[in-house]
Amino acid sequence: MKKIIIILTVLFLSLPVSAHDDGHGSQTKVWHFTNSEMNLKAEFIEKVGKTVYLMNNKHKVVAYNIEDFTSQEQESILEKENWINNKNVSQTAHQLFSINYSNLLIYFGVVLLLFSFFKFRKKNKSKILAYSLMGLSFVIVGCKTNVSSEGIKMAKNDVSYLESIFGVFDKVTTRYDDQYFYIESDGIPEHEMMTGITNWQQQVPINHDYSGNNAWAIPLQPELAENLLSTKDNFMKGAIAIGANGIPIFNPLNNRGEDANVIGELDKWGGHCGRADDYHYHLPPTHLQSKVGDDKPIAYALDGFPVYGETKEQLDQSLGRFTTDSTYQYHAVKEYPYLIASMKGKVEFNPRTKAPENEIMPQAKTRGVRPDLRPLRGAEIIDFKNPELNHYSLKYKVESSIYTINYGWDNNGNYNYEFINPEGTVTNSNYSRK
Repeated sequence: MKKIIIILTVLFLSLPVSAHDDGHGSQTKVWHFTNSEMNLKAEFIEKVGKTVYLMNNKHKVVAYNIEDFTSQEQESILEKENWINNKNVSQTAHQLFSINYSNLLIYFGVVLLLFSFFKFRKKNKSKILAYSLMGLSFVIVGCKTNVSSEGIKMAKNDVSYLESIFGVFDKVTTRYDDQYFYIESDGIPEHEMMTGITNWQQQVPINHDYSGNNAWAIPLQPELAENLLSTKDNFMKGAIAIGANGIPIFNPLNNRGEDANVIGELDKWGGHCGRADDYHYHLPPTHLQSKVGDDKPIAYALDGFPVYGETKEQLDQSLGRFTTDSTYQYHAVKEYPYLIASMKGKVEFNPRTKAPENEIMPQAKTRGVRPDLRPLRGAEIIDFKNPELNHYSLKYKVESSIYTINYGWDNNGNYNYEFINPEGTVTNSNYSRK
């Protein structure tokens, strides 16, 4: 029995040595080039087309053509690329192995340690030693695996640069701490809304308090994710990014898995209202480019990486690319998936949610004032006006009949809705958010 326990202990202690030989390519090694003077010690990040991205010992991302490497290194790069592609083939495969086995090993090791102490402390010292070694081996393996699964840290977000992007919009305020950059807004953009929607859920935009503890949060220290999660199978609850104007950006797919743009749910600016009357985008807000500048990001993803407008540069499977200054950035494209095909950065999840409605945390919350409604068949929004502060007028057409909704709110959280039918009859509804 003692020999078996000792053998098992040695095997588990050796796991960290063998488990990552051909695993994720984030290990540091010396890369050899056809020009022998160019040998470089760096970590492999990924290969996009013929471009190979490495991170040197100064945590700077550098790019080379795969043909610059020796034939042996090229084979190694292709193996790593195949491994990463196979690892991220589908969300289903990822879900099968999404349990944190590192923590399980640690917990099991602790249980063995406690078991050996309480079971054998007065009877058999050799068994105490054997089980204690076994328990320690599990704890060591778990801890080492946890360390190896950490994401690769990228260049830290510059606070002054973030302030310059979000500071373009008067209705947005910002602040920061050691971990996050916070964006505060009232959820109402400066541009017109709602016109162009042909598949309407009868929701209209109202203000939402995205401030204080309910502000949007962008990580200051983004990290590359160990496993890429596709937005086709994830993040259908909550936002995935925040626009430079303080308006959240949701998955291009609605919570039924449909392309919200294709089925007519979005207005001319790529947005609409959710069930809490909260306005948000489902498309990249490229119209903000004229405000922030041609070479500036129009949004930031909740993993900490910026979202830029369209580009002619080659993009990877996440619809992004590495830059020469050790950063990563997403880009908008005209067709689905429009932006962020998969989350490149490491994110935390709301433990009460599961894929495909797994929600990124921290996440600002909405608070509606009236019951959510359902789509109104055949309704097309034809006009939306803001006649005075906090008051709006929406007109929609069903066949040839035109309906009007006049609504607004005061500083005390009282909301009034006036519904005018084509024949002129009026119905009023009042709500309070207190």
